[in-house]
Amino acid sequence: MHDSGNPPRGSFPGQAGLAPAPAPEPVMPQTLSPEPDPAPTGHSRGKIWMHRLLVLLFVFVCAAAGVLLVVLPWTQQWTDNAFLLRYPLLHTIFTHGFFRGLCSGLGVLDIWIGFSEAIHYHEDKIV
Repeated sequence: MHDSGNPPRGSFPGQAGLAPAPAPEPVMPQTLSPEPDPAPTGHSRGKIWMHRLLVLLFVFVCAAAGVLLVVLPWTQQWTDNAFLLRYPLLHTIFTHGFFRGLCSGLGVLDIWIGFSEAIHYHEDKIV
C-alpha cells in the first residue's frame, strides 16, 4: 500500500480500504444545431398608424386641457359660475388667487407632459 501513514489521495481517514472516488468528467459545452432564428415580428402598418394616432390624440388632449386650465381660472366664466354662486364657501375657495394659480400650474404641467410625449415618441417601443 502506502509507505507513509497517510491515507491514499482522495480518501478520508478511516476509509483506508476504500477506493478513491472517480474524478468527475469535464463538462463540454453542448453545440446546438444551428436552427434558423424566427423571423422578427414586424408590426403591421395598421398597428403602427393606430399607435401614431393614439399618441397624436394624447398630445392634443393634453394640450387642449392644459390651455383650458391655464386660461379658464382667470376669466369671468370661472368667477361668475352659477354652480359656485350657489355655494359661497366653494366660491371663495375657487376665486382665491392660490387656487387659480394651482390650476394654471397644473395646466402648464399638462401641456409639458403632452409635448414631452410628442418629442420622445419612438416607433421601436410599439408592443
